[in-house]
Amino acid sequence: MIDIDAVHLGAEAARRLRQADCCTIEPGLSNDEFDRIEATYGFQFSDDHRAFLAAGLPVSSPPEEGATWDKPWPNWRSGSPDDLRSHLAWPTEGVMASVEHGYWHTSWGVRPAEIEAVRSVAEKQLAAVPQLVPLYAHRFLPAGGGTHGHPVLSIWGTDIIFYGEDLAEYISHEFEDGHEHAENRSPQATVAFWRDFVE
Repeated sequence: MIDIDAVHLGAEAARRLRQADCCTIEPGLSNDEFDRIEATYGFQFSDDHRAFLAAGLPVSSPPEEGATWDKPWPNWRSGSPDDLRSHLAWPTEGVMASVEHGYWHTSWGVRPAEIEAVRSVAEKQLAAVPQLVPLYAHRFLPAGGGTHGHPVLSIWGTDIIFYGEDLAEYISHEFEDGHEHAENRSPQATVAFWRDFVE
């Protein structure tokens, strides 16, 4: 059963998004749809993320000229499976790109001399890190049923910052003008590995 605080947090985030009037919002995902998505892609939404998507599924409007993401909102209902898998892989692929340019996490031991061994070790290590779930473009929440209240992370390779103290604060920051940026505050990093990169 989902924690009532998680339900309130997700519902408040959904209310703020509707109020911002920034995107199309379709009917929320059903329990059957959540079950299908989680089985297909091998993760569980955090409880507040689930409550947010149950209240309404945001979908992308036509992209603005020069936008980095054609479809920044992942369409969990009818989006392309390849696009969704690519969006889910964004954080680890960003770390792999950094590995190719010399980055090496201290917990992985001594960096091998040969690039093929470097790639093999890094891929194996990254396959075991906690799953992050796309929220909007390169903003992510940690996966995990039974959890809620995580800070939203903005991820670009190994450049990771807080982009909201929680889901509702993130929506205000991203879609309402004049909201104080969460990086000026001190949210607590809640997910292993990824918190090592937060500045």
